[in-house]
Amino acid sequence: MQNVRAGNALIPAIGFGTYGMNGDDIYRMIPAALRAGFRHIDTAQIYRNEAEIGECVAESGIPRSEIFLTTKVWVSNYSARHFDASVNESLRKLKTDYIDLLLLHWPGSDVPLTEQIAELNAVVRAGKVRHIGMSNFNRASMTEAIRLSAAPLVTNQFEYHPYLNQSLLIGSTRQAGLAVTGYCGMAIGRVFSDPTLMEIAARHDKTIAQIVLRWLVQQSGVVALSRTTRVDRLAQNLAVFDFELDSADMTAIYALATANSRIVDPPGLAPLWDSTGA
Repeated sequence: MQNVRAGNALIPAIGFGTYGMNGDDIYRMIPAALRAGFRHIDTAQIYRNEAEIGECVAESGIPRSEIFLTTKVWVSNYSARHFDASVNESLRKLKTDYIDLLLLHWPGSDVPLTEQIAELNAVVRAGKVRHIGMSNFNRASMTEAIRLSAAPLVTNQFEYHPYLNQSLLIGSTRQAGLAVTGYCGMAIGRVFSDPTLMEIAARHDKTIAQIVLRWLVQQSGVVALSRTTRVDRLAQNLAVFDFELDSADMTAIYALATANSRIVDPPGLAPLWDSTGA
């Protein structure tokens, strides 16, 4: 597994995403993912699966220091009144005394960003969290969060796949010294019937998922979240560090971006998105 460095954080370049996974899926997939070699697990308070993930990690036999756990504070917990208690609950459910990476899940909140960032910094100072960042922030809100934070922010996690041109947001995230963490990389299955990706995959003797994951992690400073409910796909999705896409392949995949390809855009939570340039 390769790592992406952002400030003093070393983030495994491929993480296992758990959005939408219930208890049965978690108990089936997390042990298998850890056996396959995943060491970065991504969850969130709102996913309601932290407790099951905590059990799987605790029973894995893998030292806690070798597993990178990311979770996210839900918007209803952003206030000073609720933030610390919600982090304590995440720690209890995850059966750990520290979280590797804690993110603000969405920018849509009536709680001032100043208060949110102050609370993030407080849990770092308390030793409950090693690294902090945000999810689904646009360039303006990310820049303001960085300005407000005494502790370094290490990533902005947002939707990124071949059909969504995120070059403006990615450029600003990199320029600020943060890693990009991309989710929804398979565009909820759209990639699997794409002729361009089929051709590239056939030429490299790889799966389409491997091609997309390679495209993501081959970009500087990008962490890719891989989500599957098929045990037989786990090892394949990690096996993307033994080949490279050439510049023509990379360009062809970038060229798949089209207008109106954003998938995740919840009203009231999402920001005013930056232009996707397509």
